[in-house]
Amino acid sequence: MAEPRANPWPCALRLAFLALLGLLFLMPYIWMISASLKPLDEIFRASLNLLPETGGTLRNYARVFENVPVLTYLWNGVVVCAGILFFQLLFAVPAGYALAKLHFPGRDWLFGLVMLGLLVPYHVPALPLYVGFSWLGLLNTYTALITPSIISVFAIFLFRQFFKALPDELIHAARIDGMNELSIVWRVILPNALPAATAFAIFSVVAHWNDLFWPLIVVTGAERATPALGVLTFRSEEAGDDFGALMAASVIMTAPLVLAFLFAQRRFVEGIATTGLKG
Repeated sequence: MAEPRANPWPCALRLAFLALLGLLFLMPYIWMISASLKPLDEIFRASLNLLPETGGTLRNYARVFENVPVLTYLWNGVVVCAGILFFQLLFAVPAGYALAKLHFPGRDWLFGLVMLGLLVPYHVPALPLYVGFSWLGLLNTYTALITPSIISVFAIFLFRQFFKALPDELIHAARIDGMNELSIVWRVILPNALPAATAFAIFSVVAHWNDLFWPLIVVTGAERATPALGVLTFRSEEAGDDFGALMAASVIMTAPLVLAFLFAQRRFVEGIATTGLKG
């Protein structure tokens, strides 16, 4: 007797709903790309044409590259985000492992302090940090841009939750083989935590690539300006109210993030789905 065929309509409706929801979230970015291709007089017309009526134009992009050191801003963003991510992983992975798998007095109290750290606003230590960097003569440097963010309590929390789900037998086997705790962290634990590391890397890079608050405080020129600060400088000094050129600059500065997410989306979803929330 033939098995009854599954009804395809629920799956089709679910996919259609998700596609519509995804399109809704993408609309601001689609509009930004559309506006970047239009002359100024077409951007605020009542019509909803996504393509320019006068034909495709790259004049807005040409103006950006003529007046903005685009490669400098992008390079600064890469250096700052890569430096921050490197040190965040360097500190957060061993800390998360210790809080998840090692037993020592005060461990739960220490984890409570980590959770309290999540409640401290990013802006609170800005003034003393600025005074300190100014006194050391480190303003307008990569050091000033990277150092305040090298320890992430969110990363410690995320890795601790992920490591809690790893089997203790994996660690016991590594200890029997004669590995010390640091070797276990970097040679056993981290390779098994790549989904969580990728998920956190996306969060970290997006946050610091788009950060405007701290670079606006410590950067005084284009030499060390990050992408977000570069767009602000372009608006203040060159673009003014030319929204087409501003949208073109925004597309250029955000394109690396979009490409990075598309490249790592599978790992990102896997990391979010497999990071447990058990204490």
